[in-house]
Amino acid sequence: MGRYTGPSCRQCRREGTKLFLKGTRCFTEKCSVERRPFAPGQHGQSTARRRKTSEYAKQLREKQKIKRIYGMSEKQFRNTFERVAAQPGVAGHNLLAALESRLDNMVYRMGFAASRKAARQLVRHGHVEINGKLVDIPSFLVQPGQELRIRMKSREMEAIQVSMDQSSRGAPLAWLAVDRESFSGRMLERPQRTSIPIAAQEQLVVELYSK
Repeated sequence: MGRYTGPSCRQCRREGTKLFLKGTRCFTEKCSVERRPFAPGQHGQSTARRRKTSEYAKQLREKQKIKRIYGMSEKQFRNTFERVAAQPGVAGHNLLAALESRLDNMVYRMGFAASRKAARQLVRHGHVEINGKLVDIPSFLVQPGQELRIRMKSREMEAIQVSMDQSSRGAPLAWLAVDRESFSGRMLERPQRTSIPIAAQEQLVVELYSK
């Protein structure tokens, strides 16, 4: 299945929660989840009257939610899970840590882009460097200690300036260090589950893929 090109807000309504796919719009009264808090489609408003959701359906919905939050295809998401499943520790926590370590997510978390989709575009268009070298692969996994920097010629871009001026997402996370003066940041340590601000039940994804 190819890349989703439909309305981002439709995905949020389908999952019944904000996935923060539209940047600052998600924090305003224009948010579709706030205005229409029911699933999209002809029968969206009758969802609550349907029969009890099965365990498999819960697992599938949780997988879809996390996958959509990070803007990944099914193949990318599955490959990431299979890679971290062999690592020591809790598989669900390892999965979220790997997703948070993606370059596009790091650009978003550091405030250089208003959404992960915008961050992915910045990376693909060659506006981001890692340790002084251009990296245009959104799925590149940033390691602790590596420096992420916006290229000098890209720092005057309006989208980057506007995103940095906004304070709606609050202060950087504890495992990140951001220097706005130099348009750079570092991952201080591998993100722990308690410091990842994602409302997800990752264990359901582990159960789904373990069948």
